[in-house]
Amino acid sequence: MFGVGLAEMALIAFVAIIAFGPDRLPVLAKQAGIMMRKAKAMANSARDEIREELGPDYADLELRDLDPRTIVRRHIIEAMEDEDARPLAEPAPAEGQRPPYDVDAT
Repeated sequence: MFGVGLAEMALIAFVAIIAFGPDRLPVLAKQAGIMMRKAKAMANSARDEIREELGPDYADLELRDLDPRTIVRRHIIEAMEDEDARPLAEPAPAEGQRPPYDVDAT
């Protein structure tokens, strides 16, 4: 979760107990949980509103899909797959034959 391991979580919990005290810590944890729940509800509401506005073609839209890094990564992967599907080059002409010459290209 967020790139935080067990050791880091233990350190954060220890610092929180020292800073806020064991009496206030459950109240703060409850408030943080409520705040996270509200943030998730707002994100889901925004996603649903975007889906409604875009129509049935985007019924499976996720907010992660709107991240520019995801869009660029997806297009690069698709382009690489297209490159793999195409033949690399035309075969070289047989010995004794002249390669094709394009007058307009020179």
